[in-house]
Amino acid sequence: MNNLTIHRNGILFVISAPSGAGKTTLISSLRQKQDFIYSVSCTTRAPRPGEIHGEDYFFLSQEEFQNDITPGNFLEYAEVHGQFYGTLKSTVLTHLHSGVDVLLDVDTIGAASIRACEDPIIQGALADVFIMPPGLDELARRLRKRGTESEEQISTRLHNASSEMEKWRDYRYTLISGSMEEDIEKFRAVMRAERYLSRRLQLDFV
Repeated sequence: MNNLTIHRNGILFVISAPSGAGKTTLISSLRQKQDFIYSVSCTTRAPRPGEIHGEDYFFLSQEEFQNDITPGNFLEYAEVHGQFYGTLKSTVLTHLHSGVDVLLDVDTIGAASIRACEDPIIQGALADVFIMPPGLDELARRLRKRGTESEEQISTRLHNASSEMEKWRDYRYTLISGSMEEDIEKFRAVMRAERYLSRRLQLDFV
């Protein structure tokens, strides 16, 4: 019994934040270090400039998306701003069973659906994180700066953001957003802590 072998299932890191809170930039930075799999979601919305099918999202038609809803292929799905978003369950479970950590980007509705999932692997793997923006004024400034929405769309997103920010208590972790460097370090600290939880580890002495 001189050697120790460590095994564990993958961790499902779920990250949510209001639109414009810097979540996309944070995830892009996290993905530079490939110590997890980023789960690419499906959506029926049109690609934004620079987005690539299969890397940012799987861009599906309304019909294609509906065909996956009926047999229960989605771990979570929701209609947001008139478009559908969803995560394929089979892909996530394959990675978790293999001991691979998964990072999943969903809104508060999607996160609630994942919490309600009865699959014991999903329940045991879940570590959900909410990114709390500094305030609605700063959120409005960021949305206008990126220049992809009209004033009417920005107003809608700010209204939705206010509701989403009230859901922070539903998450295991809440990170108050600061600079991008600070946000990366905070999220990395969460990932390190979850990976060292005793309940996640299987230790074998041989």
